Amino acid sequence: MCGIVGAVAQRDVMSILVEGLRRLEYRGYDSSGVAIIDKYNAVQRTRRVGKVQELADALHANPLSGGTGIAHTRWATHGIPSESNAHPHVSGDGAQSANIAVVHNGIIENHGPLREKLKKAGYEFTSQTDTEVIAHLVHFELQTSETLLEAVQKTVKQFEGAYGTVVLDSNTPEKMVVARSGSPLVIGLGLDENFIASDMMALLPVTRKFMFLEEGDVAQVTRFDVSVYNKKGKLVERESKEHDISHEASDKGEYRHYMMKEIFEQPTAVRNTLENGFNGNDINYDAFGHNAEEIFKGIEHVQIIACGTSYHSGMVARYWLESLANISCSVEIASEFRYRKSFVPKKSLIVTLSQSGETADTLAALRLAKEIGYQSSLCVCNVPGSSLVRESDLTFLTKAGAEIGVASTKAFTTQLVGLLMMTIAIGKTRGMDETQQNNIIQSLKALPNTLESALTLDKPIEELAEDFADKHHSLFLGRGAQYPIAMEGALKLKEISYIHAEAYAAGELKHGPLALIDAKMPVIVVAPNNELLEKLKSNVEEVRARGGLMYVFADVNAHFESDDTLKVLNVVHCDDVVAPIVYTLPLQLLSYYVAIIKGTDVDQPRNLAKSVTVE
Repeated sequence: MCGIVGAVAQRDVMSILVEGLRRLEYRGYDSSGVAIIDKYNAVQRTRRVGKVQELADALHANPLSGGTGIAHTRWATHGIPSESNAHPHVSGDGAQSANIAVVHNGIIENHGPLREKLKKAGYEFTSQTDTEVIAHLVHFELQTSETLLEAVQKTVKQFEGAYGTVVLDSNTPEKMVVARSGSPLVIGLGLDENFIASDMMALLPVTRKFMFLEEGDVAQVTRFDVSVYNKKGKLVERESKEHDISHEASDKGEYRHYMMKEIFEQPTAVRNTLENGFNGNDINYDAFGHNAEEIFKGIEHVQIIACGTSYHSGMVARYWLESLANISCSVEIASEFRYRKSFVPKKSLIVTLSQSGETADTLAALRLAKEIGYQSSLCVCNVPGSSLVRESDLTFLTKAGAEIGVASTKAFTTQLVGLLMMTIAIGKTRGMDETQQNNIIQSLKALPNTLESALTLDKPIEELAEDFADKHHSLFLGRGAQYPIAMEGALKLKEISYIHAEAYAAGELKHGPLALIDAKMPVIVVAPNNELLEKLKSNVEEVRARGGLMYVFADVNAHFESDDTLKVLNVVHCDDVVAPIVYTLPLQLLSYYVAIIKGTDVDQPRNLAKSVTVE
């Protein structure tokens, strides 16, 4: 959610901090700010509500400079979006002599009692945030500590909740102290300069070498070295890695929005996902990690945990796993799984799905699953080195590339590809028919070309979207594995166009949703040519009989015909097993063009964030 950037260098770091914030804008935020230690060893701070450009304009008018600084984009949790609530927060002997500056992601759940303790000690609060507690508490602990590192270590021991925080002290201007628990932080390693960020993307212009902090780590970062201490206070080594992610991924190129760019990148993204996934016409178990085949042989149940869009991909996977791999599967929203007492089936594999690998509820669910007896874990993720990747037994990396738009597109379709490959891998250990396996693999290999054909609906969908200009509600219908795709289509429309959208399994219409049908309620249907087609056609007729206006995305061989109440867009024919992936693309295009008509912020929809790293 919120974004953190920090730097300690011999050169002026202000431009690095602001550019880092720009690269984190996709995460979602409502205000931003910077704090820098100037040449007089004083903390200078600028904060603004709104876009990073507002902050950049303020810094252009009144420049700050220095070699050590921190910056932040805030997504409001405690307190309204305002300059006083924006980060960084400071502490010291009065507003004009602050020496401590802090940025923070996460939520300090016990900030209330800590605030009261600090007020009694004489500290005055100027914000509604939990983060200001950190600044004052570090300053308080520094009075009885020999170093800033020691003060931060004492401070974080008093926290309940999640935090990724960076602390500066103008009395020791060439160092930062960072702490991580539940909220990700990465250290970027340079030549006689080092950096901190909540996401590698922020630092790609200045380094490609990164060190990931683990749960409970506190680190001291100077220009020349990084010292990491684990939650027990012991000095430890953390591996650093070179990453080949290109910062060019943050360029829109010829496209108006990142979302459109990423929709059209899906054929290439899927090709990358499929790379190294097969040995000829056989699945490559190495794509899932060491000893994957033996782990898959030993399981009898799959539990999928995810949030939002990833939850929909898990729902599709349930259809695949049970019908193709002959193994039972449960799918649950991570925030529900972690707060209920659940039964653990014997020999169960927990599968977590996350684009970022840092989704707070999903990560917490994985840790809980390990505690309560799940046999093994697998994560399907797009970010190497993320927390889910590091903490899972097995990993399938989707290789979708950087996804900047808040509304997920290529991350979703590549997750589906990874889950279908997982289905083949598990199914093979359970006696999947070889002909069936070969057919699925051939459909997957043909998928990038099939997706390119599906994208040729771009212009017809742009024209169709005009019908939604005055609409405020919509209904999405699907059956079987297309039901979760209808849910995903509804989510996309509501996310970026702010049209209220609901999805139903089409067979549920007569159990309530038919009451909503009238000429003002567009109904969007996904209709591949499969064994449920005739049932779906009956559901369509139920809607037409009640005056509903239908938009049907149908297989070219499904024999739907357009008329005054039924608009049909023919989708390229594809094998039923990959149809959920193929039919996703037209729904993404529909939501995009409707959002354009509605005039919303497509890439950064209101109130939402790309990576949800708080509960």
